[in-house]
Amino acid sequence: MADNKLVLERVSQEQGVAWLTLNRPEKKNALSRALLAELAGILKTLRDNDQIRCIVTTGAGDSYSSGRDLHDMRDRSSRRRRWGEEEGVAEIVKVLRSCPQVTIAAVKGYCLGGGLALVNGHDLAVAADTAKFGMPEIIRGSYGATATPTLFHSGTPFKKAFYIQLTGRNLSGDEAERAGLVSKVVPEKDLMQFVDELAREIGSRNPATLEHAKIAAYMEKDVDFETALKTDDLVSHRLRCYTNPLSDVEGYLKAQKGGGSLGYTKPEKKEG
Repeated sequence: MADNKLVLERVSQEQGVAWLTLNRPEKKNALSRALLAELAGILKTLRDNDQIRCIVTTGAGDSYSSGRDLHDMRDRSSRRRRWGEEEGVAEIVKVLRSCPQVTIAAVKGYCLGGGLALVNGHDLAVAADTAKFGMPEIIRGSYGATATPTLFHSGTPFKKAFYIQLTGRNLSGDEAERAGLVSKVVPEKDLMQFVDELAREIGSRNPATLEHAKIAAYMEKDVDFETALKTDDLVSHRLRCYTNPLSDVEGYLKAQKGGGSLGYTKPEKKEG
């Protein structure tokens, strides 16, 4: 692996987990066009890897990402762009959503602007209590393109989302959790160990089940309840073409006696 790569990869097919580290620590992992293009290419390759069930992103150094590289953006701003052309952060968010794998953002330090948009594109986000989330774009005369749609579609309450977008103020990890921006907050010293254990746990699950969980969630979140139920019925039937959730009832129930166990792994060889 070259030392100057903008995205570092650590892939374990045995564990079913891929770690991707944004690698511009001297710029607090500011998102240049080159970094985003490299990240998009890696994600598209991993998307087709049936051995990987969980993808984790994090940042080198002391931050997740300070957002888009503004010098890089300014150099590109005069270029004519075709309507509907996808690139940059918006492309990454769409790729993350389309991945059959579960995606986790492990966030420490600054997570601003385009970095926040990236996190909003993940299925799960775990933050250090010392992390700082925000959208400073309003201060320099922008409303936060890409960050805005991902924020207002993240499930964050409307008034909270407007506070983040319109003030430019940062939220702590704990405040981000209360606002619904992250799944879980842990002490900074425990962040990587917690995410590693979470990723391995997810990596032990059936890939078809994980993929269908994402399909169901993203198809059902923005429709009325009756349509969500009908969609769910179709997705659950589709899942049964790939795996049988009832093939090891006895083994599952035995594992859950005494309070339940996260360590149970369904023996896929029993599928029929």
